[in-house]
Amino acid sequence: MLGDPVRRRLLELLAGGERSAGALGSVVRAEFGITQPAVSQHLRVLRETGFVRVRPAGTARLYAADPDRLREADDWVAGLRSRVSERPRVSERSRVGGGSRVGERDLDR
Repeated sequence: MLGDPVRRRLLELLAGGERSAGALGSVVRAEFGITQPAVSQHLRVLRETGFVRVRPAGTARLYAADPDRLREADDWVAGLRSRVSERPRVSERSRVGGGSRVGERDLDR
């Protein structure tokens, strides 16, 4: 979900505070060359996954990042990072006795 550069950019824009869907769309359309419906789809994914909240304000829809959800994601990444850094690197395992390199096909299993 956060691997998509458009969604990451939307969250970066919202880190500065609440913004209208139109303002977000203008920036993202210019930077990524995507359509307004594509921007709306990305905002919908962010909303459905809890990373942003939306509220109506007259005819506009105002989006804001949800700091609690971002903190949850940060905690998850930090835990993952600590587990990964505790494991020896592939080259170190090879020297110590036998780790093998994992190919992309192995990851699909």
